[in-house]
Amino acid sequence: MTAIDRKLVTALEADLPCVRRPFAALAERSGRAGLSEQSLIDTLRRWLDDGVVRRYGALIAHRALGYHANAMIVWRAPDERVEEIGQALARQPEVSHCYQRPPFQGFPYNLYAMVHGRSREECERVARRLSAQVGLDDYRILFSTREFKKTSPTFG
Repeated sequence: MTAIDRKLVTALEADLPCVRRPFAALAERSGRAGLSEQSLIDTLRRWLDDGVVRRYGALIAHRALGYHANAMIVWRAPDERVEEIGQALARQPEVSHCYQRPPFQGFPYNLYAMVHGRSREECERVARRLSAQVGLDDYRILFSTREFKKTSPTFG
């Protein structure tokens, strides 16, 4: 990455300003002399097309919308099916994050999927349905009890 690219990444990491032309404001915020709104949009599109940026989207304050239950569902999946099952879980609309992690002694779970619901019961229903869909019955639901920090990663 060039120094200019880093400035642009830093600008793109910030919240979109709530203005008529947010990308013009981001171009100005990037601190790069001569960076126009259109060049910022063109660069972002190029990064998306090239796979440098996988997606550019909004983070929703889910608690403000009534989603108060967060559950990390963990499964013990056979190694030969981890890819297949992980991809199937990742396609589910209720799943916001899905990861493979190594199992640990006393904790044999290797697939992790985060779901959000309006209640613990809703998350439990989702866990049962997802487990049935992928054919795994060895799972646990780890509910969040307190949020200490939630931010997007920064790279600039």
